[in-house]
Amino acid sequence: MNDHRTEEGRALLAERSPLFYADQIEKPLLIGQGANDPRVWQAESDQIVHAMQDADIPMTYLLYTDEGHGFARPENRLSFYAVTEAFLAEHLGGRYEPIGDDFEGSSIIVQCGAEEVPGLAEAIAE
Repeated sequence: MNDHRTEEGRALLAERSPLFYADQIEKPLLIGQGANDPRVWQAESDQIVHAMQDADIPMTYLLYTDEGHGFARPENRLSFYAVTEAFLAEHLGGRYEPIGDDFEGSSIIVQCGAEEVPGLAEAIAE
């Protein structure tokens, strides 16, 4: 089942892959990616980001150069939580704590979509 070495398995995997449905995403998306993730490769996140950009779907893509699957370093978790809080407030409504020194010591790289998160462009410019 889902054996990428068989035609049937490849078809099943493609049928379930979000990449092939990226143009159907209707709401802004926040993507957090560890560059060293052995389960979800950075290239896979890059692919869906490009597909969403081609379809003019807003998203924010954060890359953490020293993380794998999940964010282990406290500095990276804090920066991701700060961005997530502001992103959700912007797109779902509600309050958020302005992004301040939440990126200190973090390896965060904002690949694209800073404009979707209040205060993010200013925070990365510092």
